[in-house]
Amino acid sequence: MHSRAISLPPSAIGQPVRPLEPPVPVRVWIVRARHGWVRLEGVATAYTPVAGHVRYVDEHGAEDVAWVWAGALERRRRPSGR
Repeated sequence: MHSRAISLPPSAIGQPVRPLEPPVPVRVWIVRARHGWVRLEGVATAYTPVAGHVRYVDEHGAEDVAWVWAGALERRRRPSGR
C-alpha cells in the first residue's frame, strides 16, 4: 500500500523558491506516517536556502512529491549517456 511522504509545511520551506531546470538527480530521505523513514532515488525540481522539492518513485512504484530539509538530499551523478 502506498503511503505518502510527510512534506514540510509552507512556513518551513523559506524563500525564494528557485526552480531547477533540468531537475537534479538525488537520493532523498522521505518520512511517511505509517512506515517511517526510507531513502529513495528521485529528482530535485526546486529549492530554497533550507529545503528542496523532490519528485520520487517509492519502493512500490508509486510516484509522489514532497518538500524536504536540504540535509535530506544528496546529489547523484547524471547518467553519462555513453
